[in-house]
Amino acid sequence: MKTTPIALPPSPSGESGPHADDARQRRALGDFLRAHRERLTPAAVGLPPMGRRRTPGLRREEVAQLCGLSSTWYTWIEQAREVSISAGALASVAGALRLSRAERAYLFDLAGKRDPERGAEPLPHHATAQVRAAVAAVAAPAYALDRCWDMLAWNSAAADIFRGWLDVPGPAGVPGPSGTKNLLRYIFLDAGARTLIQDWERRARRVVAEFRAECSAYLDDTPVRALTDALQRESPGFAALWSQQDVVEREGGRRGFHHPERGDIDFAQVTFRLSGHDDVKLVMLLA
Repeated sequence: MKTTPIALPPSPSGESGPHADDARQRRALGDFLRAHRERLTPAAVGLPPMGRRRTPGLRREEVAQLCGLSSTWYTWIEQAREVSISAGALASVAGALRLSRAERAYLFDLAGKRDPERGAEPLPHHATAQVRAAVAAVAAPAYALDRCWDMLAWNSAAADIFRGWLDVPGPAGVPGPSGTKNLLRYIFLDAGARTLIQDWERRARRVVAEFRAECSAYLDDTPVRALTDALQRESPGFAALWSQQDVVEREGGRRGFHHPERGDIDFAQVTFRLSGHDDVKLVMLLA
């Protein structure tokens, strides 16, 4: 999953190269933390006032106290010193500074770390309803997937293509750990998928590599681990492909089906991600 590169100012000394880039990144991180520390008051974070303040906001030692971290270590980060920063420590800092979702993502990008809690929250009820409404509003076959590739929603046009699966109530005979319709379980455990999907073996290899790339940030996530463990037990084909460690970006392109009534039909697949929840995808099959 790609992140957007962050534009940084040129080095004041005119230096260039990896060391100058690292120094600029550390300065940007320190400036960001300082700006957000200065916006907070002791009362806002539940700390008692401690004497007269010459500068606005929290003191560095107060942030360190809230994080359960060394005051010296936190000070060095704000001063752009070359220190090691773990993802867990950054998560503590983000919580102490009351960072929003966007601010937290920016913090981890600046530090070059992966947020251990990225996308950990379930999709809110209102967002789930919006996803279902968006899928239903699409005329072309469309469906929405979460990080496990569980089906969050699909429209009648998609159900018409995936006969025997999406047009059948419930998980259609291959329920996963979450008890929902899952695209990977359908592809590898439902015999109908081999008949429906053109060039099944090539597509199966591709989707396993795409799934590994997409869930790289969530491999220790309990639902993701439960899904991949179950598939490795239940499908020798999935187990063999998963063990090959192939990784490719998810891409669009031609998707062919052997439809039981309409014969061979082709689509161009287009995928969008939900703003604020990049582990939720809207997939459309365009004629």
